[in-house]
Amino acid sequence: MIDSNVFKALADPTRRAVFEQLARKEKSVRDLAAELPVSQPAVSQHLAVLREAGLVAERRHGRFTYYRTAPDALASLAEWVDRYRVFWPERVEKLKEILKEMDE
Repeated sequence: MIDSNVFKALADPTRRAVFEQLARKEKSVRDLAAELPVSQPAVSQHLAVLREAGLVAERRHGRFTYYRTAPDALASLAEWVDRYRVFWPERVEKLKEILKEMDE
């Protein structure tokens, strides 16, 4: 079962941008803030939400903290999407039939 915190965390466009940046490379808050149109404290808040949802992990090195994605958290999301993916081809075919009937 998927944790609703994953949906909530990724619902925000800034958090999605943070997650996408971290999917490319491990980064510090400072690095992320330099690439996004938000302040460093705002980036920290977004990271806290992502971390709480299990989407981001952190690594401390000296006085710096580096963040990276935790892709295993997306596994439950992918499984959830896959369950519903099987319904779409059948429904699209039904929609095509209905539209064809409407044209006749």
